[in-house]
Amino acid sequence: MAPTTDYVEKVLDRFNTSNTKPMSTPLEKHFKLYVDQCPKTNVEVKYMSKVPYASAVGCLMYAMVCTRPNLTHVVSQVCKFMLDPGKRH
Repeated sequence: MAPTTDYVEKVLDRFNTSNTKPMSTPLEKHFKLYVDQCPKTNVEVKYMSKVPYASAVGCLMYAMVCTRPNLTHVVSQVCKFMLDPGKRH
């Protein structure tokens, strides 16, 4: 495997997403993320506090800058919700 592929595989394993379906376009144009998808209840906030969202976004940013510039759009979209991510994000 190439170094890029190795890194992406490690990231997928780290965040338990290695069984996800590969896509040529990481974020379809019809797929939108909104502020109203942020947690609204204490249960949702508690759940998301255990999700390593910032770490996952950081790994995506590294991949985007260093290995996969085609990730720029999707990373820019998920970065908008760093302070208050919901399940959909």
